[in-house]
Amino acid sequence: MIAKRAGVLRTALFYVTISLVALFMILPFLWMISTSLKESEAVMVLPVRWIPEKISLKAYRDLFTISTVVPFHRATFNSLVVSVLTTFVNLASASMAAFALAKFDFKARDKVLFAFLATMMVPGAVTMIPNYLVLRTLRLTNTFIGLVLPSIYNAWALFLLRQNIMALPEPYFEAAIIDGATPFAVYRHVVLPMVKPILASLGVLTFMGTWNDYLWPLIMISDPEKMTLTLALGNLNSRWGQKWELLMAGNLISMLPIVIAYVFAQKYFESGISVGGLKS
Repeated sequence: MIAKRAGVLRTALFYVTISLVALFMILPFLWMISTSLKESEAVMVLPVRWIPEKISLKAYRDLFTISTVVPFHRATFNSLVVSVLTTFVNLASASMAAFALAKFDFKARDKVLFAFLATMMVPGAVTMIPNYLVLRTLRLTNTFIGLVLPSIYNAWALFLLRQNIMALPEPYFEAAIIDGATPFAVYRHVVLPMVKPILASLGVLTFMGTWNDYLWPLIMISDPEKMTLTLALGNLNSRWGQKWELLMAGNLISMLPIVIAYVFAQKYFESGISVGGLKS
């Protein structure tokens, strides 16, 4: 009886602790929503009012109408284009390379794989300037291609996909080859459908990382018409630093695509993380 009560107490304590941690983490987002719906004069009123006395959408209207160096709607579109292209290029190149390294027996295959994986030990910041110099030589600065091109190589995505492809049942590949399927047909009709969960996981993570990236666009882009949303938010912060409701509205809008992407890919994302060995 005592042991049962102790178990119930531990369970209750666990859920209370988790609930408090969750509440602590969600409070900043609730404050962002509350602030974005306030008028300027109500933002700094003390004591803090979590529920505005008068709900106002002025901050959201001003966000798309005020004159700034970087038009917010244009920056949002730019980020969407760059994020989608980067995700597609990343997944396409990583899945093809992973298929080749998993199922093709060619000379120095293990050495090629080791060379790929060795690059994971090199910090991304170290390669930014060399990448910039190469792209500048190719006259690809201030272009979306220049932003997307470095994503053609992702050792982490390649490794996860290769491990998943190697674990696929061999009879599927043998049956496709007997039916006369070409290597690309095997890749398209056998491999891609079977690694869909891990592709969805990598897709969400890649999209999220690209959408939130600030440093690489800052290095590559100087044309206001081609700046991404993170640069627009930085510009918004420097020009309208005291308009907290405007800044919070901009940050909330920037979060929406990531939330939407996760909601639609949640089923695949959770199974993909499990299959990828990232969850115990």
